[in-house]
Amino acid sequence: MKSLKTYSIPFTGLKLGKHYFEYEITDAFFGEFDYSLVKKANLVCKVELERQETMLILNFDITGTVTANCDRCLSEYQQPLDIHEQQIARFTEEEMGEDDEIITLGKNDHEIDIAGLIYEYVNVAMPFIANCSNESDSRQCDEEMLDSLNKLQANDEQEEKTDPRWDALKKFK
Repeated sequence: MKSLKTYSIPFTGLKLGKHYFEYEITDAFFGEFDYSLVKKANLVCKVELERQETMLILNFDITGTVTANCDRCLSEYQQPLDIHEQQIARFTEEEMGEDDEIITLGKNDHEIDIAGLIYEYVNVAMPFIANCSNESDSRQCDEEMLDSLNKLQANDEQEEKTDPRWDALKKFK
C-alpha cells in the first residue's frame, strides 16, 4: 500500500484555483488491490483539481488500455478505456452521513487520496461482457478455440441422451 501514497494530493498548500496532476496507472497499481478484475493496464490519469474556499472539485480523465480476457474465446485483448468523471470534496466538520457523491474533509485532513477513486472508475468502466471482436476492432475471436469449445458442447449433448432401459422403467410410475 506504500506505492499508493503517490496517489495522494496534498491540498493544504495549494492556492485557490485550478491545479493539474498526471499519473501513470500500470500493473503495479492494480497489484495493490486484492481480487482486482484488472491485472494489466497502461493508463494515463489526468486530474484537474479546482480548489475553492469550501470545497475541492476533482475532474478525472483516464485514457489508455487494459488487458481483458474475451468471454467467448478466452484470449487476451486490449480493451480501450476513455473515462471522464467528477468528484466533489467538501470541507466541513459536521457529519453528512454516507454519500458517494461528496467526500467530507475535516480540519485535520491535509491531503486527499484518489487511488480508490481511480480503481473504482476503471473497474466500473470495464465492459460487463468482454468480447474481443467489437465492431470498432478488426480482430476476430480465436476460431480454433471456438471450434474446441463447440466440440465439447456437442459431447455434453450426447451424454444427456438417456439409456432406453431407463425409459422402460419410467413406464412403471
